[in-house]
Amino acid sequence: MIRPTVLLISLVLILGCGQTDLDHEIIVTEGAPAAIGPYSQAVRVGRMLYLAGQIGLDPATGQMVTGGIEAETRQVMANIQAVLTAAGYGFKHVVQVQAYLADLDDYGTFNALYGEYFGDRPPARAVVQVDRLPRNARVEVMATAVR
Repeated sequence: MIRPTVLLISLVLILGCGQTDLDHEIIVTEGAPAAIGPYSQAVRVGRMLYLAGQIGLDPATGQMVTGGIEAETRQVMANIQAVLTAAGYGFKHVVQVQAYLADLDDYGTFNALYGEYFGDRPPARAVVQVDRLPRNARVEVMATAVR
C-alpha cells in the first residue's frame, strides 16, 4: 500500500511543481510578412518553436500574391521557411502542421507543392476546409518545430 505522503510527493514531481517557468522568445523576421494582428510570427519555448499561421502575403509588399493556390502555397512555404531560418530551425525540425484550405478541391495541388518541402520525412498534419481565411487567402499553414 502506498503511503499518502509518498503519493503526494510523487504527484508533485510528476506535475512539475517547483520547476521554473520556461522563458519564451518572440521570433521576428523581415523575411516573412509582419503580423496583421496581435500575434507573433513565432514563439520559441525551450526546444519548441510555435509558428503562427502564414498566408500568401509577400513580405516585401504586404499584399497577397496572385496566381491561385499554387502561388499562394509557394509563398506560404517561403514565409514559413523565413521564420524557421530566423529561429535557427529548418523544415527538418517541423513535427506538426495544421493547414487550412478555402476549398478542398485545391487539396491535390497543395499536397504536391507542400510535399516538396518535407521529402520522405513529413511531419504529422491535418488539413481542413474553412469557410474563410484572412485577406481571402486560399491557404493558411501553421507549424510546430522542435530541435
